[in-house]
Amino acid sequence: MIIGAGQAGLATAYTARRAGLAPLVLEASDRTVGSWPYYYDSLTLFSPARRSSLPGRAFPGDPDGYPVRDEVVAYLTEYAAHLDVDIRTGHRVEKVIAADANRLEVVTADGETFIAPMVIAATGAFSRPHRPALPGLDSFPGTVLHSADYRRPEPLAGKRVVIVGGGNSAVQIAVELADHTRVTLATRYPLRFIPQKVLGRDVHLWLAWTGLDTAGWAKPLLTGDKGTPVMDSGGYRDRIATGNPDRRPMFIRLDGDHVIWSDGTRERVDVVLLATGYRPGVDYLADLNGALDDTGRPRHRGGVSPAHPGLGFVGLEWQRSFSSATLRGVGPDARHVLNHLLRRRTRAWHAPART
Repeated sequence: MIIGAGQAGLATAYTARRAGLAPLVLEASDRTVGSWPYYYDSLTLFSPARRSSLPGRAFPGDPDGYPVRDEVVAYLTEYAAHLDVDIRTGHRVEKVIAADANRLEVVTADGETFIAPMVIAATGAFSRPHRPALPGLDSFPGTVLHSADYRRPEPLAGKRVVIVGGGNSAVQIAVELADHTRVTLATRYPLRFIPQKVLGRDVHLWLAWTGLDTAGWAKPLLTGDKGTPVMDSGGYRDRIATGNPDRRPMFIRLDGDHVIWSDGTRERVDVVLLATGYRPGVDYLADLNGALDDTGRPRHRGGVSPAHPGLGFVGLEWQRSFSSATLRGVGPDARHVLNHLLRRRTRAWHAPART
């Protein structure tokens, strides 16, 4: 059983089929494209097409080009259409519980029940927008958006906008909005830029050649404790140097329709846009004892549940490496998780009966 038919679920289904299994994929929506259609219109991948493929099918077009949102949607649609897999859309999983010592029971919102020895939660890391409890945000009378709600700049033209966050999406949106209005990026740490190309080659190719792309130990090296690095071909850093958008230390609080900056100054703002990332959408595992931690996040080691021998995860950020939650990373993670689950199940099936 695979829950979710976005990039993680599709890659897992392909990998399971190659392993000789007959996976059943349940998808809540009516499409097999994950969260991609809901991202902002101008979203562009920060890895080239040659490094943005799911297993078994290359991303079409210029291998050194950077695909946009709608190209990814089309690619995932085509990928799903060529899978020899049972994918059932319109099946929202409500809960997963233990059926017995060796099997899990999956229950959908309309009451259907499925039982399987292995269940992989592939609803990824981008299905639940994270909205931090910022001081004064609940009483802010202006517009509060998450980057998940942002589509295009025109509706915010002429409004004073503060974007909370300093990752790739935050900077992309800020630079786009700055052509239409005044924008500030509020971040806890200075922005960290990584050149998109090094010696004429995309940095992701260097990450792959050096092994850093798939090395779990590389997390401190690639991220440190100073925030997410921003891939930059030169335009983002230069644009921010002009002063619009600008970057400021995180504000102290919101006071009515004013933001109180770290230096004590007050400024009226119209829009607070939260580019604060996402959390895994795995609430359906809440009734499965030990599957989630106290914060509702998956408990796992490299995507394998320590509490349930038949439970795995694919598509989580930093599940095993820098690339885990990306198009290029879900395939290797799916192989890793399936191999571990299959070994566990084989041991369980062949274990001598206790007397």
